[in-house]
Amino acid sequence: MMKISDLEIKYNKKIISPDQAINLLGEPPRLKTVIQCHGTFDLVHPGHIRHLMYAKTYADILVVSITPDRFIEKANYRPFVPEKLRALNLAALDLVDFVIIDDNSESLELIRKIKPDFFAKGYDYESEQLNPKTTLEQNCVEEYGGKLIFTPGDIVYSSSKIIETARPDISLEKLRSLILAENTSITEIINSLKGIEEVKVLVIGDTIVDTYIDCSMIGSSTSKTPTLSTKYDFETNFLGGAAIVAAHLAATGAKVKFSTMVGADDLGDFVIEKIGKYGIQSKIIKEPNRPTTNKSVYVANNYKLLKVDKVDNRPVESSTLNQFSSYINNSGVDVVIFSDFRHGIFSKSSISTLNKSIKEGTFRVADSQVASRWGNVLDFKGFDLITPNEKEARFSLGDQDSTIRPLGSELFSKSGTKLLILKMGDRGIMVFRDDSGSARDFFQIDSFVENLIDPVGAGDALLAYSSVVLRHTKSPLASAIVGSIAASIACEKIGNTPVSIAEVLDRLKMLEKKMLSS
Repeated sequence: MMKISDLEIKYNKKIISPDQAINLLGEPPRLKTVIQCHGTFDLVHPGHIRHLMYAKTYADILVVSITPDRFIEKANYRPFVPEKLRALNLAALDLVDFVIIDDNSESLELIRKIKPDFFAKGYDYESEQLNPKTTLEQNCVEEYGGKLIFTPGDIVYSSSKIIETARPDISLEKLRSLILAENTSITEIINSLKGIEEVKVLVIGDTIVDTYIDCSMIGSSTSKTPTLSTKYDFETNFLGGAAIVAAHLAATGAKVKFSTMVGADDLGDFVIEKIGKYGIQSKIIKEPNRPTTNKSVYVANNYKLLKVDKVDNRPVESSTLNQFSSYINNSGVDVVIFSDFRHGIFSKSSISTLNKSIKEGTFRVADSQVASRWGNVLDFKGFDLITPNEKEARFSLGDQDSTIRPLGSELFSKSGTKLLILKMGDRGIMVFRDDSGSARDFFQIDSFVENLIDPVGAGDALLAYSSVVLRHTKSPLASAIVGSIAASIACEKIGNTPVSIAEVLDRLKMLEKKMLSS
């Protein structure tokens, strides 16, 4: 019995480059006729199969070319299936002889290279008045004596409709394809984490205390108003903001320093006590004229009823800013992380001062969770890593219309960062990097969440793990995978609780086991 790995090797041989296609097929006239189909083939469905079957009846050799990921802008979060896996899906069909991942946004150049005897389009492109792109393809084919044909539409499906209405879970297959394309393995990623405890990290930023107030529903207070009535049961405080980033980092085993400000109040004392318990070396400045930032959530039967924030977002005094700058300058760390929630520490005037305090050669990371306030992740230009979510990216660029891939590319370019991890909520992350020496300049990883309980704070776990792993391993892929796993574990806990390196390693091993058995 053949193993799946043997089959993949067999099918991968059918995935060829344009130059290989020319060598294999030769120049026309040929002894064997060739037909070419071109498209995205995001999900191969019965309509695609019927299209390819009909095309195969016209010629001896069927060549299918696909549009690469970087040129697909037809809908947000697309393609759903990455190009390597789309190509393999087609190569696994016996009726397909060769698959080409085109290097261009349009099919014309590849048509001119291959010169197929026939070029097949779906029935939906056929009309009395061809659209401009189809007309260009028809002219291109006819220039050398080929013929454009249209396959019948007796089976009609839409990949977009399938993806949007009943998105299949192929996260494991996508991850496996990505890891193979990057010529690595989960085992190698696990091994690369050895020695992470030697990394020295400083986190500076706005601390938040998240208070979960558990209540029992009583009902409406009166029949005349829609006011909810609840009974107070108990409340629990969790570290949030920059403080939980520091706590996650301590849970990786790294050597962590932390600097923030709190109010001269009970919640400020809570922060100082918790940070001390995590073994984090800290400089926590108490500001008597402002409260500790506190975000309270009222919860009943696991439903969040109301959120109440106690904040003072005035920029810090110059004397406080100087203390932060001095601490950064004398920290002697490998990594500095700016965790910006725009609650006082980071402002238009302070960011430059704090940035200049980082010694040359230090790894710099920023996360600016400010989409609902006046701030911008582009304030942190030239950093080694930034980790905004989609809303923050759109806010920074003033762009609500672009699809996610060009949006991320634009932010990557304007920020001057070396690595951009763009968080997309339950759709996972999209990662943008310099493509020099890399297989590709961006890739996507689906969410690893198995049992969603509370997504608040997932970004903080990702920030912490991605930062320290990237600095330690120099691998964007390892950074993204480990950060995503940490975020998923955080989502499976109530409130902000540090994610341990043991939990991450266990999840990595579980993923490896699943991939080997699939």
